[in-house]
Amino acid sequence: MRAWWREITGLVLPVACGGCGSPRTPLCKDCGRALYGTWPCRVRPVPEPAGLPAVYAAAPYEDAVRAVLLAHKERGALGMAGPLGCALAGAVRAAAPPGTGVGPLLLVPVPSTRRTVGARGHDAVRRIALAAAGELRRAGRQCRVLPVLRQRRVVADQAGLGARQRLVNLSGALEVAVGGARLLAGGRVVLVDDLMTTGASLVEAARAVRAATGPGISGFVQVSAAVIAAPALSFEINRN
Repeated sequence: MRAWWREITGLVLPVACGGCGSPRTPLCKDCGRALYGTWPCRVRPVPEPAGLPAVYAAAPYEDAVRAVLLAHKERGALGMAGPLGCALAGAVRAAAPPGTGVGPLLLVPVPSTRRTVGARGHDAVRRIALAAAGELRRAGRQCRVLPVLRQRRVVADQAGLGARQRLVNLSGALEVAVGGARLLAGGRVVLVDDLMTTGASLVEAARAVRAATGPGISGFVQVSAAVIAAPALSFEINRN
């Protein structure tokens, strides 16, 4: 009911920018520039955890970008899924440029806990992933969203945990659903999330994908990652 009510109110209430609150526009020019104005770059958390795939982010996690992400994720501004999906699509292109890998792009959302999804009333990352896939298909890329990752055990709230604590908290927490391994073997896997901080979630997601698919004739399935935002200090702007 909460998700349904948010969809309806998004149609009838006045539109305001998800970043700064400017009226009569879902995303103003200044906030759009913050979200799209940085060329997607390779990002590395410090310290960089072992097992982290190559991660590309669309924008630094600050100011307007932070506001837009929180408006969509925490305050139910579902109209932000389109702009955020467009930004994520740019990061996916950087993570898996045309001509790399075999088969279609397979966007695999990093799952939130059932408790989190229930509290928010929607699955924010999956919604953005679907918007990104649509953007990529319109640009001529073969692309599918495969929400095959599942929580296999309860994890603690990540808020307040350090980098090492997050890795321990998430270790072994994810698995690929039955039948998912076969689907993942058919293309280039790009893990997607809205935000990377320590990289612990992406490390665990990559581990689960590799464990499920195993080494094939040419080795393990290619796995990279794309996120909308990451801390500004993690951007390698001068090295990409």
